[in-house]
Amino acid sequence: MSKPLHAISASTASITGGLTRQTGANPPRLADRQRTDRSSLISATVVRGFARFADFATTTLLGLFIALAYVSEPSVGSNPVYLGAIAVTGLLTVGMFEVLGLYSIAAFTAIVRNMPRLVLGWTVAWGLIVAGVFFMKIGADVSRVWLAAWFTAGAAALVGERLVLAGIARNWMRKGRLYRRAVIYGGNEVTESVLAQLEADRASDIRIFGIFDDRDDVRTPRVISGYPVIGGLGELIAFARQTRVDLVIVALPMSAEARLVAVTKQLSMLPADIKMPAQSSAVRFSPRTYSRIGNLPMIDLCDKPITDWGKLVKSQFDVVVAAVALVLLAPIMLAVAAAIRLDSRGPVLFRQKRYGFNNELIEMLKFRSMFTDRCDAAAAKLVTKDDPRVTRVGRFIRKTSLDELPQLFNVLMGELSLVGPRPHALQAKAGTELYDVVVDGYFARHKVKPGITGWAQINGWRGETDTPEKIRKRVEHDLYYIENWSLFLDLYILVMTPFALIQTKNAY
Repeated sequence: MSKPLHAISASTASITGGLTRQTGANPPRLADRQRTDRSSLISATVVRGFARFADFATTTLLGLFIALAYVSEPSVGSNPVYLGAIAVTGLLTVGMFEVLGLYSIAAFTAIVRNMPRLVLGWTVAWGLIVAGVFFMKIGADVSRVWLAAWFTAGAAALVGERLVLAGIARNWMRKGRLYRRAVIYGGNEVTESVLAQLEADRASDIRIFGIFDDRDDVRTPRVISGYPVIGGLGELIAFARQTRVDLVIVALPMSAEARLVAVTKQLSMLPADIKMPAQSSAVRFSPRTYSRIGNLPMIDLCDKPITDWGKLVKSQFDVVVAAVALVLLAPIMLAVAAAIRLDSRGPVLFRQKRYGFNNELIEMLKFRSMFTDRCDAAAAKLVTKDDPRVTRVGRFIRKTSLDELPQLFNVLMGELSLVGPRPHALQAKAGTELYDVVVDGYFARHKVKPGITGWAQINGWRGETDTPEKIRKRVEHDLYYIENWSLFLDLYILVMTPFALIQTKNAY
């Protein structure tokens, strides 16, 4: 049986504390100390992208503003030299900063140490434009005062911008939001080598919670390279369900094929990257086959879905569309609410606990479609055709899915997405069996946020799930969506949803 999170944390503290007392040593450099943190990871890729945009915008807008203020607007607008020089300088600045390594997380937080490189990059970019103006013999068309003022103000503005970025990045780093939280499964020589290489990488963005292994203490020590061995696979999954885990490193030899397959199958249900050190296998592939954690080559076993820019775009798309939809659909929602109050006693809204992202429980909102004294909050019994528990208005709003409209508020609260696997009630069954009993790997559908509509729904798999085949088909379509997500797929599903609602054969 898996230990709860507080028990895992307590055992970890006990092991680490005992080790410290015995050796007098500090915990390893990469040891994770925020074990109960649930805050989301802020993608380093997105942070670097915004930093590049900020540098480009700072230099170009400042150059344009000074030109308009000093040279006069008609001259700047009619002279392509100014606009061309401003745009090229912005691009050169970003390029120089890239060459000088100023777009790493370490560079963002260490602004004082990197300030000379920052000024050097800006100076070289600006100097190249000045050289271009000189060699192209167009100096007469460009104001030297503008160039000098732009250089001075640009250097100050870039330093100021990076100071702000440093403050934000340091705050996120203190909260652990810029570090990938990792755990290791398997306690052996490969694990020791991986830990040594990660500890040696001073720029590592990895923080390690601990090591998990199902073997007994005789075969696996309780502490490896200063990191505690906390429990087995069950404890690892329980921990990842209750806090944030971004990366699982499976340090098993490739020769243990059966064990590797079994472990990977269980871990693949988690919303995390699953990787295996390349040194676990004697086979050496092309360098392009490997991904890397710092300088450590890894074989990808399973990727975390919808990350980096995809995650940002999807979340912003959800918020904007949900807000617009609530405004446009407000008259319909008011009419439905009035009809429910006139048809039967009780509240207009029905609140139900359902599984959300990473098996987290969320309270989903729906328009009430059943009589108050017959509501089934756990959905222990499926709604069937002509179900006496459903009101007259309830039958209509269930068939047309109007009962789902309040879930737009769940989207704004960040609990649901517009598109994703539909969230299921805690006791939902296919026939007489719970969904996770019927479908092997059922919880893999919780690797992304659930949605109001989804790929399964527009392909006819909505409504009653009275047979195992129906829920298997739903999960099959949900997993296809997760593995093939794109913004265009979300748009397609949203467009096709009204047409799918016309097919009400299984919706009661």
